[in-house]
Amino acid sequence: MPPEAAALAPSPAVARLPAAWRAPLAALALAVLALFAVTASSWSAMAHQWWNIDTYNHLLLVPFIIAWLVALKEDDLTRLAPQAFWPGLIPLAATLALWRAGEGLGINLVAQVGAVGAVQAAVITVLGLRAGIVLALPVAFAAFLVPFGDEIIPPLQHVTAEIAIALTHASGIPARIEGIHIHTPAGLFIVAEACSGVKFLVAMVTLGALVCATRFTRWRTRAGFLAACVAVPVLANGVRAFATILAAQYIGAEKATGFDHIVYGWVFFAIVIAILLGAAWRFVEREPETYGWPLAAIESWGWLARAETRSFAPGSAAAAIIALAGVAALTALL
Repeated sequence: MPPEAAALAPSPAVARLPAAWRAPLAALALAVLALFAVTASSWSAMAHQWWNIDTYNHLLLVPFIIAWLVALKEDDLTRLAPQAFWPGLIPLAATLALWRAGEGLGINLVAQVGAVGAVQAAVITVLGLRAGIVLALPVAFAAFLVPFGDEIIPPLQHVTAEIAIALTHASGIPARIEGIHIHTPAGLFIVAEACSGVKFLVAMVTLGALVCATRFTRWRTRAGFLAACVAVPVLANGVRAFATILAAQYIGAEKATGFDHIVYGWVFFAIVIAILLGAAWRFVEREPETYGWPLAAIESWGWLARAETRSFAPGSAAAAIIALAGVAALTALL
């Protein structure tokens, strides 16, 4: 091969891509980079929470889960030719406006939802409806990149305290409760924020959503499993708090609290997860790669073919997204 031809040859990774996907993916990359640049403050804040706050450490796995979900649909995707969908610019503009509102009001959760939502809308806009439907699960799962749960810590503290005091009374240990403070003969126990169980709850909800989407087909089964992913961690956390109080009656409050941190972090809830997943195993209805709608069914939808007439070039889609991102950046400077 002449040197000139070698210099112009695509890289092996690009060469493996179907020709129909190269321009759309390049356009999507440009659009997403522009969105990242404009909403960088929100992505930086999210990354800080993922890495430095243990409640959200599990979110570091979400990008890998998304990549896995996309890989499962590789065969279907290679049989499609992406068509940029201009109505996708409407939700994209809306999510950028949401991001800007959150930034202006100083509400991080709102801004972060807008930042993630803009990327989700960009995928649909550049790759089109047909590819977007095939990728509906990984695109939707990106919502879990937004750290949530701090808002429910106070009620979780009270629920944990109520469960713990009920079990303490049932065990015969004299105790009284004042809000999140539990008085026992071994000392005072406080259901602190770190003991609310929010870390385990939000992780279980994320896992539950993934299992429901990839393993179950019936909505009743999904609803039941998601309900268990909420109820079981809350109840288990109350039992854990009671176990600490019970142990303190025999080995002292200080030793019981130290033992609780080890058991809570490494043993107790690992057992709870294993039991919950084991109980759900008999209800598994499909293999992960069959999630979503079959491509044959998608291709038979008449409304989809009509909607795809609202298409435009991927380069135009990227330019429009970059322009909207620029408008959002300018409003932030005003």
